[in-house]
Amino acid sequence: MLRCIQLAKNGLGTTYPNPLVGSVIVHQHKIIGEGWHYQAGLPHAEVSAIASVKDPSALKEATIYVSLEPCSHFGKTPPCANLIIEKGIKNVVIGCLDPNPKVAGKGIQLLKDAGCNVIEGVLQKENNLLNKRFFTFYKKKRPYIILKWAETNDGFIAPNNATMSRLPHHEKNVIRNDAKPVWITNKISRQLVHKWRAEEQAILVGTNTVLEDNPSLTTRDWKGNSPIRIVLDRTLRVPDNASVLDTRVKTIIITEKEVSNKGHLFYEVINFSEEISSQICDIIYRYKIQSVIIEGGSKTLQTFIDANLWDEARVFSGITPFTKGTRAPSLSGRLISEIKLKEDTLKTYSND
Repeated sequence: MLRCIQLAKNGLGTTYPNPLVGSVIVHQHKIIGEGWHYQAGLPHAEVSAIASVKDPSALKEATIYVSLEPCSHFGKTPPCANLIIEKGIKNVVIGCLDPNPKVAGKGIQLLKDAGCNVIEGVLQKENNLLNKRFFTFYKKKRPYIILKWAETNDGFIAPNNATMSRLPHHEKNVIRNDAKPVWITNKISRQLVHKWRAEEQAILVGTNTVLEDNPSLTTRDWKGNSPIRIVLDRTLRVPDNASVLDTRVKTIIITEKEVSNKGHLFYEVINFSEEISSQICDIIYRYKIQSVIIEGGSKTLQTFIDANLWDEARVFSGITPFTKGTRAPSLSGRLISEIKLKEDTLKTYSND
């Protein structure tokens, strides 16, 4: 089962809206086949594992391990439970149940009705963690929320002179092409952030972050799909030449103004005079987005923290002090890891 989990992780960032799944087939204490789900519409893990077996006759005496309950419904591909039955595999070991209502125990029941010996819940905690995004989406009806920011060793996320990297809002409705952000972290940390972007479905920032840094929010420093961009822009202050409005990537603008959609730009209205984080989550859920990175700034991050709407926080600490500026968000969570990236420190917290 550990090998199933290891294989499943190969699909992180490419399987949406499907879960991460790995499968291993064992015959006479030897692995004779394995596979994982790579992309929605392509073969599921069980299908790939079965197809990789060189001697199909061994399947009738083999055991198939799968990290998530085999599907029992027709989607873009046929049901995996049916294939297992068809191939005569009698022993099935499953990591955890699929929370998708289309499956949710139906795959297991189908296997049992066909006479298969089914063992459930093997490394269940580890398998639930593997698909934390998928499980949060179906069980909590919202995306898995990752908070991310970088702070100096004296607790600031931006200096007072951040205006040197932006054009004042009251002067012109454009963003300077020569604007340069003030970096707190090193290149290794920044590349890791791009890797994370390739693994999650969406990324969210506030208006001030766009106006001050003009970020593209893409995976330009890592191979992979760029996430859907979500921008909070209450009064539509973000100018047309901002990188986040370049239409290269699907972008959702959350505002209080009624605006028609334009190509890859989608406008959604919320009430900014009320608590906004839950409204934002409802919109993201409606778009069937399973995970989102909240990149700030401080006010946006604190809004989600105060509403207790977050699952994980990834906080970089650099070695450069600012002395004064914009304070980093205040967060209380369980520290689950701490690593060094040369001179930078990355701490990861869980909200449990």
